[in-house]
Amino acid sequence: MRSGFVPIVGRPNVGKSTLINALVGSKVAITSSRPQTTRTTIRGVLTSHGDGEPVTQVVFVDTPGIHRPRTELGNRLNGMVYGTLAEADVVVFLIDATQPVGPGDRRIAERLADAGSDVIVAVNKTDTADRDAVVMQLAEASAWDFAAYVPVSAVGGDNRAALVEEIATRLPEGPLYFPDGDVTDQPEHVLVAEIVREKFLERLRDELPHSLVVRTEDMETREDGLLSISAQVIVERRSQKGIVIGKGGTLLRDAGTEARVELEGIFGTRVHLDLRVRVEPEWQTTPALLDRLGFEQR
Repeated sequence: MRSGFVPIVGRPNVGKSTLINALVGSKVAITSSRPQTTRTTIRGVLTSHGDGEPVTQVVFVDTPGIHRPRTELGNRLNGMVYGTLAEADVVVFLIDATQPVGPGDRRIAERLADAGSDVIVAVNKTDTADRDAVVMQLAEASAWDFAAYVPVSAVGGDNRAALVEEIATRLPEGPLYFPDGDVTDQPEHVLVAEIVREKFLERLRDELPHSLVVRTEDMETREDGLLSISAQVIVERRSQKGIVIGKGGTLLRDAGTEARVELEGIFGTRVHLDLRVRVEPEWQTTPALLDRLGFEQR
């Protein structure tokens, strides 16, 4: 039995969450085109079998995109990523085939060179990049002298099995960390908050998505089977509160409805979702508020 923890790291918006969802075969991490969509380290579990028994278990760790931080929140998000490297058995370094290798990629490569774990470079989005661009990315990345290089498409499926095989052969012998059949260790209240936040991200503009966080306040199953959920949608300024609610409450209603429908599919029961918008001034730069919202210092 081989098993281990495998962080997927890279710049923002290279497709880390999409890749983990595809590899695990279930949605364990939210996705959007906005940078900093992922704000926590989320684990997705892939257990492979032989003769009906588990033979490998890869615990993928979805991480926030590494970036130059502008706030205390940014510092803490980067700290989360670096913390996962200390516990990694193998690291997947994801780069975007549709964009040239840049300074951000090189900074991450330098950090990974000192990580002490095998690093697999995965060049993602081969379904949208032309072949020459993919070859160029692989050639440039080869200068980093990591363990393996795999072109892959998180969306199209190209080479996903090859990537898993490269990872599995490098895992140490180990136990089954999660029960066979589990796909994530994400607590339900965190999953709810992230799905609600996802529904706002593409509906909001400019910098507002970075100023928004969701906190699940309560989850209770009633006698009739209805799952009642209350959550706070938190922003930094009073002007942002009106934007999040929308004219006549339309944006809050539409995002809430979409989130409720998805949650009903996940939990297999009817859901009542109560969303309230609250202003917490400068929460991204206030350590006490960051602690309360779950962004602990690492």
